[in-house]
Amino acid sequence: MKLAQHYGDKPASELPMLFQRILSNATLDWFRRRKTRNALFSNMSEFASSGEDGDFDLLETLETLTNSEGTESAQDATERAQILREIEVEVKGLPGRQREAFLMRYWEEMDVAETAAAMGCSEGSVKTHCSRAVHALSKALSAKGIKL
Repeated sequence: MKLAQHYGDKPASELPMLFQRILSNATLDWFRRRKTRNALFSNMSEFASSGEDGDFDLLETLETLTNSEGTESAQDATERAQILREIEVEVKGLPGRQREAFLMRYWEEMDVAETAAAMGCSEGSVKTHCSRAVHALSKALSAKGIKL
């Protein structure tokens, strides 16, 4: 589809190379997104419980854990609250465009095109901002001894 949409005016002799490049970039983007999600949310599966519908919402799970007495020790609750506060501080400390892109992509679960439209920039800029945000967060949280 991208080939037809963006390169329909190109000569037929250039189309195979353009198609190969589009396919290569799409594949790399997919692997980068997967790597980023795995790096950020690898430990989130510890919160998941197998519900009837199979859906899992981290916020609902954290709220349930917070509101339910006796399910975790006071020390665990305090540690979890401190980690969440540290993550929030680090996200707030990101440069504005990185924070904006990161929150839209990973918190609001918007795709690259939607995020680019909302931010008024190119999809490549969104990917760059997200990548830089993830690396900065990972580095800052690792320095504080927080492993995600």
